[in-house]
Amino acid sequence: MTAEFETEVEARIAENASNRALLSARDAFLRESIASRYSYNFRWMGRPIIQYPQDMVAVQELIWEVQPDVIVETGIAHGGSLILSASMLALLDLSEWESADAGTKAPAQKRHVIGVDIDIRAHNRSAIEAHPMSNRITMIEGSSIDRGVFAQVHQAVGDAKRVLVLLDSNHSHDHVLAELELYAPLTSRNSYCIVFDTLIERLPEELAFDRPWGPGNNPMTAVHTWMKGREDFVIDKDIEAKLLLTVAPDGFLRRV
Repeated sequence: MTAEFETEVEARIAENASNRALLSARDAFLRESIASRYSYNFRWMGRPIIQYPQDMVAVQELIWEVQPDVIVETGIAHGGSLILSASMLALLDLSEWESADAGTKAPAQKRHVIGVDIDIRAHNRSAIEAHPMSNRITMIEGSSIDRGVFAQVHQAVGDAKRVLVLLDSNHSHDHVLAELELYAPLTSRNSYCIVFDTLIERLPEELAFDRPWGPGNNPMTAVHTWMKGREDFVIDKDIEAKLLLTVAPDGFLRRV
């Protein structure tokens, strides 16, 4: 990529933030697509992944940029996100192995994903364990904010130097705030803690689908509370401006 191309991209992204027609179309699509459960329609390497395609692209871009040794995810569901992360880590290992000097090639580093969920259903666990990416995945069952569960995560992370964190489990304010207190510090410098479904704060209450969260009680309110007075993390607004369609506005937190 040339410097000229990068400059053009940056200019387009900056213009998105003031393009009223584009933002209006985005908001209309988000409302209608959430009502129709659009994000439930996609798969990654055969496993359902309950995410918008734009957020999938953002995750793969950040994994390639950060080059993490470990990715920690709260919320497993069908396992598609774990598989996405594991497949990207496999590509990182492969790229490093193939770029190594031919005379000194060593076994690739085994990057891995740690997934936490309060209820890993048997059929999902079986499908994830049968997947070709399963040898890069560790699943831990229990509440992500349970201290014992977090201790297992911390042990599994070990001495990894580069860690990326994805929070996508219970979306209530108190739960996400507790997750941020526990998991965000695992994030390495210049990496990200991504908090999903912050969009709930900007949606009509009826789109909460009778869940225990909604406007005023959701991941965005937790992020804003947690970020007050912090200097070790910043909200990366450029990612949201680039994606436009994202369930994580104000949720891409970069450690500085």
